[in-house]
Amino acid sequence: MSSEQFLNLENVLFTVAMIGYLAAMVLYWLFFVLKKNMVGKGADCFAAAAFLLHTGALVIRGIGAGRLPLSNQYEFATSFAWGICACYLFFLWKYKFRALGAFVTPVIFLVIGYAAMQSREVRELMPALRSHWLAIHVSSAIISYGAFGVSFAVSLMFLIRQGKEDSPFWQEHIPDGKRLDLISYRAVSLGFLFLTFVMISGAIWAERAWGSYWSWDPKETWSLITWIIYAIYLHLRISRGWKGKSAALFAVIGFICVIFTYIGVNTFLPGIHSYA
Repeated sequence: MSSEQFLNLENVLFTVAMIGYLAAMVLYWLFFVLKKNMVGKGADCFAAAAFLLHTGALVIRGIGAGRLPLSNQYEFATSFAWGICACYLFFLWKYKFRALGAFVTPVIFLVIGYAAMQSREVRELMPALRSHWLAIHVSSAIISYGAFGVSFAVSLMFLIRQGKEDSPFWQEHIPDGKRLDLISYRAVSLGFLFLTFVMISGAIWAERAWGSYWSWDPKETWSLITWIIYAIYLHLRISRGWKGKSAALFAVIGFICVIFTYIGVNTFLPGIHSYA
């Protein structure tokens, strides 16, 4: 197959995956409305199928481009959405509560929708990106942002759950506040670990590419701000046993900073990271 044929196939898989995420989102919402387990199981199937198609699209994009698909706005955004879904499916498997999908799939759909609006043109890597640090740095960011996306969704569930303790549906399908708080904490811990890898690998890469470990580029600055926010969250959690509503609100604010670091900075504060 030619590069053009690979990319045409990638476009088809990407589009079908996006439709699959939309279908999963609608079914998860119907699961809440109709309170039917079969609807929820159908949503799980659509989410998993969309994830597999999305994975295929990324693999084929990489083959067609002859490199890892992690070097521009479109490629990182679609990988960002993939990372959120991967983390969601992991937490779904581990904690067995599909109601989380009603809160995660809208985030996935919004991010992949943002990707769909970007140029899908394949370009040669700029010199600064021709490094093995690209895979380490960007893949760490994808896992980190994905985990933070899950913590955001779980924290929203925690906040909404308050006052619904008497609902049989919520009692059956959604963990109690204590367990939601623990799941959010574990997701934040995973995200923070990989965000730390992002910061360290980015600094090493920057020194090799531009001769400086840190240049106070807008994306570097906002990445640091995001790291500090989650570091404060974890510090207060570990040292003072900080839990409950305040912790959930902090996790929500943290993910808003993640979104601004990626989309807002690229849109309003261009710098040397404007390609991604």
